[in-house]
Amino acid sequence: MNKLLCPSMMCANYGHLADEVRALDDAGCDIFHCDIMDGTFVPNFTMGVMDIQTIRRYTDKLVDCHLMIENPSSKVDWFIKAGADIVYIHPESERYVVKTLAHIKEMGAKAGIAVNPDTSVSSISEILNLCDYVLVMTVNPGFAGQSFIDFTRKKVKQLVELKQEYGFKVMIDGHCSPEVIDDLSALGADGFILGSSALFRKGKTYKQIIDDLRKENEDVK
Repeated sequence: MNKLLCPSMMCANYGHLADEVRALDDAGCDIFHCDIMDGTFVPNFTMGVMDIQTIRRYTDKLVDCHLMIENPSSKVDWFIKAGADIVYIHPESERYVVKTLAHIKEMGAKAGIAVNPDTSVSSISEILNLCDYVLVMTVNPGFAGQSFIDFTRKKVKQLVELKQEYGFKVMIDGHCSPEVIDDLSALGADGFILGSSALFRKGKTYKQIIDDLRKENEDVK
């Protein structure tokens, strides 16, 4: 089974966003990954509701929103109504995590938890039954182009074992180079967020890169 390949839209060319979405869609990507940052939970600002609406307008593929914001419960409706199919929250940012995950599902979207490098699997074990996706951060959240944090492999292994019981998909976000994709695919990760390490500004077309990543994945199997 092919792994889910998900372009990180914070790395796209915003001068030609509609063209970028069409090209990535035609290239065969699976999920458009949208990072929402408020400058408080993480020290950066990125995408907003209008960006999600634009991406939704030009693709029928799944769109996810990774909410790196304080008190996401007050904002999840904005992004679901804008077209998000999957919404990730960070447990550290929300007082009532279970209530917020349940609300995301009640709104008709898939619910996800994002797990920072310094967040333990044991600390989220009680809420995994509400998660459709678990996003493992293999870098510290907030900026593209960071180095892979090696000890997060252990967390990936733990979550891959747990997904058999709970049914969620394990997604990887952070320095997803072709080598990291090969490595963590072999461990059982389901999908990868593709940024500057694998997809953007690489001198090839998006289709060439996506096709290469698919082929490499098949070769590993």
